[in-house]
Amino acid sequence: MICSFSCRMSDGFLMEVCVDSVESAINAERGGAGRLELCSSLLEGGITPSIGLLRVVKQFVHIPVYAMIRPRGGDFLYSDREVEVMKVDIELMKSHGADGLVLGTLTEDGRIDTELCVELLSVCRPLPVTFHRGGGISERNLQRILEGSGAQEFHCSARCNRDSNMKFRNPHVSMGASLSAPEYGLKVADVAKVRALNAIAKNTL
Repeated sequence: MICSFSCRMSDGFLMEVCVDSVESAINAERGGAGRLELCSSLLEGGITPSIGLLRVVKQFVHIPVYAMIRPRGGDFLYSDREVEVMKVDIELMKSHGADGLVLGTLTEDGRIDTELCVELLSVCRPLPVTFHRGGGISERNLQRILEGSGAQEFHCSARCNRDSNMKFRNPHVSMGASLSAPEYGLKVADVAKVRALNAIAKNTL
């Protein structure tokens, strides 16, 4: 279920960067990404992005944008109602310009839910689909992964921490639970990191 799409592979490989903001999308393209995986809330592993985010990202980048279809964080065992949400989200992403879709489902014993995947793929047509997931790629392990797997496509987030521009900060009240992301810190795709991964892939493949 790995997609085939006419993305730029002039260097013999395709680097996809997962992003959850317009800033990260622009940075990823500037750094040499050939495709974007667009989602919201990367701190939860990525969930379905808003239509607004998809449409604005499409205005600012020229590389293909694949939209994540994941109705919530947590595991990949979905209820019937969650599957209905996924189907509606697929139709919305298709109608608002997504170039492809990203999804994954498991059974309760951790196997790929082939039956449900096939059902969702039929809704995705004619768009290409990537079955996720494959996180954790960095400058430290990319060469080893490419040499060991023979893969010509890889996926990364290449993020860095950026301090918020907020001047007013209230240390006594925070957004969300105590383990949530810092309110005054942002994680964005870093142009230099994307370029570094790009260079590693060029030298390896």
